[in-house]
Amino acid sequence: MRIILTTLLLSFLSFYLLGQNSTRVENLRCEYLENPLGVDSPNPRFTWMLSDPESGASQQAYQILVSTDSAKVAQGTGDVWDSGKRNSDAILTQFAGKDLKPFTKYFWLVSVWNQKNEKESSAVASFETGMMGKHNWKGSWISDYKDINEKAAPYFRKEFETEKKIKSARAYMVAAGLFELYLNGEKVGNHRLDPMYTRFDRRNLYVTFDVTAQLKSGRNAIGVLLGNGWYNHQSMGVWDFHNAPWRNRPAFCLDLRITYEDGTVETIVSERDWKTSTGGVVFNSIYTAEHFDARKEKQGWNTPGFDDSKWQGVKYRPTPSQNIVSQLLHPIRNVEEIVPQQMTKINDTTYLYDLGRNIAGVSQISVRGKEGTIIKLKHTERLSVDGRADASNIDVYYRGDKVTDPFQTDIFILSGKGEEQFMPKFNYKGFRYVEVTCSHPIDLKKDNLKGYFMHSDVPQAGSIEASNPLINKLWWATNNSYLSNFIGYPTDCPQREKNGWTGDAHFAIETGLYNYDGITIYEKWLADHRDEQQPNGVLPDIIPTGGWGYGTDNGVDWTSTIAIIPWNIYMYYGDSKLLADCYDNIKRYVNYIDSRSPDGLTSWGRGDWVPVKSQSTKELMSSIYYYVDTQILADAAKLFGKQDDHTRYSTLAQKIKQSVNEKYLNEETGTYANGTQTEQSMPLMWNVVPADMRKLVADNLAKKVEENGFHLDVGVHGAKALLFALSENGHAETAYKVAVQDKYPSWGWWIVNGATTLLENWDLEAPRDISDNHMMFGAVGGWFYRGLGGIYPDENHPGFKNVILKPNFISSLENIKVSHKSPYGEIISAWQHKGKAILYSVTLPANSVADFYVPSGYSIQKASEAASGKKVNLTVNENGIYKLQAGSYVIELR
Repeated sequence: MRIILTTLLLSFLSFYLLGQNSTRVENLRCEYLENPLGVDSPNPRFTWMLSDPESGASQQAYQILVSTDSAKVAQGTGDVWDSGKRNSDAILTQFAGKDLKPFTKYFWLVSVWNQKNEKESSAVASFETGMMGKHNWKGSWISDYKDINEKAAPYFRKEFETEKKIKSARAYMVAAGLFELYLNGEKVGNHRLDPMYTRFDRRNLYVTFDVTAQLKSGRNAIGVLLGNGWYNHQSMGVWDFHNAPWRNRPAFCLDLRITYEDGTVETIVSERDWKTSTGGVVFNSIYTAEHFDARKEKQGWNTPGFDDSKWQGVKYRPTPSQNIVSQLLHPIRNVEEIVPQQMTKINDTTYLYDLGRNIAGVSQISVRGKEGTIIKLKHTERLSVDGRADASNIDVYYRGDKVTDPFQTDIFILSGKGEEQFMPKFNYKGFRYVEVTCSHPIDLKKDNLKGYFMHSDVPQAGSIEASNPLINKLWWATNNSYLSNFIGYPTDCPQREKNGWTGDAHFAIETGLYNYDGITIYEKWLADHRDEQQPNGVLPDIIPTGGWGYGTDNGVDWTSTIAIIPWNIYMYYGDSKLLADCYDNIKRYVNYIDSRSPDGLTSWGRGDWVPVKSQSTKELMSSIYYYVDTQILADAAKLFGKQDDHTRYSTLAQKIKQSVNEKYLNEETGTYANGTQTEQSMPLMWNVVPADMRKLVADNLAKKVEENGFHLDVGVHGAKALLFALSENGHAETAYKVAVQDKYPSWGWWIVNGATTLLENWDLEAPRDISDNHMMFGAVGGWFYRGLGGIYPDENHPGFKNVILKPNFISSLENIKVSHKSPYGEIISAWQHKGKAILYSVTLPANSVADFYVPSGYSIQKASEAASGKKVNLTVNENGIYKLQAGSYVIELR
């Protein structure tokens, strides 16, 4: 305790004594996490943020200190790494000190010199290394003797003694399947669905927990409960996960590493001396539901002194893969508790709960009843005409036994011992309604049930506030869908499939990155891509997969994630690591398409999925994505100094563009192919249109949209491109009218009909493709930031080091405020109409600058600092672009 207090005091003193100017160094992150445990990288990344309200605030230099002694760091000594003073404005760097040791806590601090050459130091942060290689594991992989058909979940336990005073303890836990870890009767951590889903036979993730506070002197007990997850898929669906090559009974490996005050270390491991049995979890499926029989739960099974004499022994299991790495990402949690808005008693044994919104997650019920009472909790998005829960829109691909394993229906059997509570451990669902049916009459109230919104707990990074309520509701609904489909990897929907559809993820990548700090999830998912890629470069269109998805349509319009997502991470974070990690994969992927497409055109893909009515040309769309991937590869090659690749793929990209335009662009009319909204917008958004033709093509698109009453006539590719193509080519007013349209077909049509998430089909009465929580039409959420707020990253200065500001002052929108927390800090772009003038408010974080493009038809009348009202003379270059320094401004335009 004395050491901890000394460390805190020194950290405070270093922060206070050096912090007398206005500059603050904040938001220290290692591998994009705050004080992470289990860092495996020998060269972890450090990031930080400068906070300084002064106009023009910037970082001129920085220094990083790293030590195993927090006091040394606070006093200015880095005996593991002292970067020295680096004359740089970078806020991202990699560790480059002495070799890091496993199982070691390191402390670090950043000092910066601001624009006045004043030095300011951060508080002390930390990171702790993990296994740093499979050779450091001591535990064995163990399981019970049951096979893949056993329904009951396996429970494991072990007791051990600690006689010396404990300094710290860490649990390193990896499982094939899912796990919950317990110490002395308490669950360890607040994560859900650990570890994250991977291709289990190629990569497994271990999780690190600080369990110091849960251990006690004397007798201790460890409990492990395993779930099937995607590893042992027992509920048959059309995606063939029940035939996955890795499928087996769940297993785990555990190292509980205890460091004592005397410096000695003891590791309690998973071994054949553990005991196993079954308990209350009699069935669990990540896809359908969980069944819990409270009569079979062995009370105290994970506590010291429990009688396990009737439990069985365990057996060794082969390691699922030779690649066991740390799960360094924002975990899944029960992020938000949701109280039902309404409860309807249908009869003495049936109750219907309405959460008032669609979520991904679980419900929790508290109830009293007689022993053996069977309670079924059916989770649905819709109600039938008689007001009952209806799953017919989401169980269409389920091929299991709907009697013994009903879709999205938990089964809870009561023990009859007072008030009982149930919430599934190894499942999540997509739902708004919960219908509770009981085998015997039970008196339930509204507060007997609650919902939990579960998702990867990524920090919020953006916000929208507009005078038009429809914008606010649509932005909120888009985010609900995004989070509902961010479950350790991006999914299409949280109920019918839960699949990592590649296309859905890249359609919504801007929406995700403007709104959330999701880099840790995307880096994990792109590692899944690398695991799944065939030697010839081909990818499946759902990732991870048990084998499904390597069909004839898994083409470039979906699997371009391999290029588009790493490039966008580079744009939004200024971090090229993911792009570098995927470089060879992108290259193999492009080479494969090139080998099949000697004329520069390809029709490999799925096409414009779920269009309103007009069908668009698949070859045009797929060839555009082929161009995008190739251009990203060429740009990445230039970034990494691969000149030969840069030359080769730049030439190929131009060949593809030329081929597309020669075949599909009518230069006389400015029309692509048949001139559908999708066919006109995609070439514009992805910069395929020749420069001298852009205006004509954009004008034709705007005319097409106006002729359609400012309604959408697109599928997924057009929904991605349409608004951007319009607003970035002189037709922002038209784009806005489409975005806030509230008649069918439109995004707004969903909202005015009560949607709280995005739907899968424009038609509310469509006979198929009718999930009510889908992300594939989610690009509109990113458009608000670009099309209205005008906040763009700059390819030449990525990570918002230089912010591109291109707001559009929409005549029929009174005001809007758009904000995004970039790696440098919060960017705010807000405008309002004031008579005939526009008041444009801008905030740029310290250490960044911006290029402000004045919208056509406007000119700047005056500019001032927001806080002081002091007049500012903005500098403008020969192209009419204004340069803004860090600070807050109010600019009047007419």
